[in-house]
Amino acid sequence: MNPDKERFLNLKSHSERLTADETAWLLGFSPHEIPILIAKNLLKPLGHPADNGPKHFLTATLKDLERDEKWHNKAADAVMEHWRNKNARKQDSPDKRQPSRLQTQTAN
Repeated sequence: MNPDKERFLNLKSHSERLTADETAWLLGFSPHEIPILIAKNLLKPLGHPADNGPKHFLTATLKDLERDEKWHNKAADAVMEHWRNKNARKQDSPDKRQPSRLQTQTAN
């Protein structure tokens, strides 16, 4: 386990706002899944951060979500749907349907 994650999870109390990484650790998700949850409106960052800026989340709200089984089900479904759609787009790409120029040139 990541030492920073382990240290964070062993704290008795957390600051009032958490970073995206800390939010992921607290809720049991990977840090790269937090933007997916934000896009699906399952997490709302504090304030109005820029799209490419750091996001912070209210600890009290996250503690409520941490115990909410329905929210965890929705969040898990949203992450699975995101990757299912992304993988489907990858399989339907034009590169998969037609041979590349390199393949047709070496065949000649």
